[in-house]
Amino acid sequence: MAGRGRLARRRLAVRTDPMSDTSANPAYDIALDPVSPGLWTTHAAAEWRNMRGGLWGGYALGLCVRAMAAEVGAGNAVGEPLSMTLTYAAPLPDGDLAVRTRRLRQGGSIGVWEVELGPAGSGDVCVHGMVTMARRPDTPPFAFARRPSAPEPHDLPAPQHPGEHNRHFGARAFERRTLEGFPPTRGPDARSLAWVRPRRGVWDKALLAMVTDNSPPRAMYALDRVMTTTLSLTVYLHAEAEVLAGLGDEYILVEYEGRVGGGGASDERSSYWSRDGRLLATSEQLTWYRALPPPETE
Repeated sequence: MAGRGRLARRRLAVRTDPMSDTSANPAYDIALDPVSPGLWTTHAAAEWRNMRGGLWGGYALGLCVRAMAAEVGAGNAVGEPLSMTLTYAAPLPDGDLAVRTRRLRQGGSIGVWEVELGPAGSGDVCVHGMVTMARRPDTPPFAFARRPSAPEPHDLPAPQHPGEHNRHFGARAFERRTLEGFPPTRGPDARSLAWVRPRRGVWDKALLAMVTDNSPPRAMYALDRVMTTTLSLTVYLHAEAEVLAGLGDEYILVEYEGRVGGGGASDERSSYWSRDGRLLATSEQLTWYRALPPPETE
């Protein structure tokens, strides 16, 4: 009976931790139910699905952050996510999911965790994550990087996503302001800037992680027609939780750059800036791509 009481209290604590306290969209509420030590379950709403295949890659990023918050709440982990590397082994389906967590190492300030995501009851691993947790000390700050200049977000149009692209959950979760349209066109380079903010809710670690998988693939800037899928994504969450809480639902500036593609693989690196010039996060992504033939003409 005592064990059941502890389980009920843990479930309540986790399920009242939505992605954003002001969220009006139930799909934002990533609710985790504890099953046993290191095993949680959640229900992924169909709204998180990609246009084709499984769930949007950003969902897995947010779910990993929420899983680690649950471990902190259960007293098993300390600190907040500092870095994450996710490998997308297979499409993650919507519906009931299993979240398996394992602590690899815990020091005084740094902890290293492994997170596996897959369909509940199957044992399959669709997404594998390595998460570095950190209790952030008070050290002298420094910064060499500078925020790129960009027009104010309200001076830029909100892009229109035609057809099926408008159904992508990332497009509905975040508002983007940029000079380029969608889909992008071929050009001499793959650097672009965009102002982004959550349509519902406020910035937190989970939403910041999720937005790192919310950009047009850089292969679109090199090829006329292309299919892509994310292989791996590494996120460095430089900003502490209190800094993100102070942003509210304000725009942040994202700088995207693609460097090279070939043999089916293309890379991307991105930087995420507050309006006052603070570097909030950086990311590196590797995608798998293939060129598509021109559309058939009648």
